[in-house]
Amino acid sequence: MSKKKAHHESGIENVEYALSRTEQYIEENRKSLTIIVVAIVAVIGVYLGYKKFYLAPKEIEAQSQITRAQQYFERDSFNLALHGDGDALGFLEIIDDYGVTETANLSHYYAGVCYLHMGKFEDAIEQLKKYDSHDKIISVLAIGGIGDAYSELGELDKAATFYEKAASKNKNSFTTPIFLKKAGLVYEAKNNYKKALAAYEDIKYKYPSSDEAREIDKYIEAVKLKL
Repeated sequence: MSKKKAHHESGIENVEYALSRTEQYIEENRKSLTIIVVAIVAVIGVYLGYKKFYLAPKEIEAQSQITRAQQYFERDSFNLALHGDGDALGFLEIIDDYGVTETANLSHYYAGVCYLHMGKFEDAIEQLKKYDSHDKIISVLAIGGIGDAYSELGELDKAATFYEKAASKNKNSFTTPIFLKKAGLVYEAKNNYKKALAAYEDIKYKYPSSDEAREIDKYIEAVKLKL
């Protein structure tokens, strides 16, 4: 018998042995395996039921509740947007009452921005850090808002970190130059003119059509003089 044929037959025997061992294991543990399968099916069923019969109606209810708070927010009535008017709920109540929903998650962002405008910067940071979404614009604005709060608190290192993070996340010609410029201003305040120049030049050369690019040359020249 050739070595190739012997090797082939040996391989078949190994496969057959493995299959028989598997069949033997299944037979010996049939009861346990059945329980595991039933448990997995039950968990999936509970989860799907939770989403359909609890979470989905809760989400619809939360969306109907947030409308008035958003209207107050758009009118810069930030206290009413946060706390409600006695009739409609504010963002904080929506968070408490509908915490498992995406609407409550969005309310963390709104609440954070409200606190920013009200000068309550630590509360703003707390709320904005709780916001968790993959939305390409709002997720960036939330990170940048944290930078704004730290900047107002005089914590410039943290402010620069969050501005850089906002500028590098989901890069685009709208949000990226905004936070590059804010990062540059913070670096200037820290006398780190090299990093400030790098931020400004990124705006000039990478986002020339942005609003920030229109007057960026004067920032570049001012920093170069300081260098």
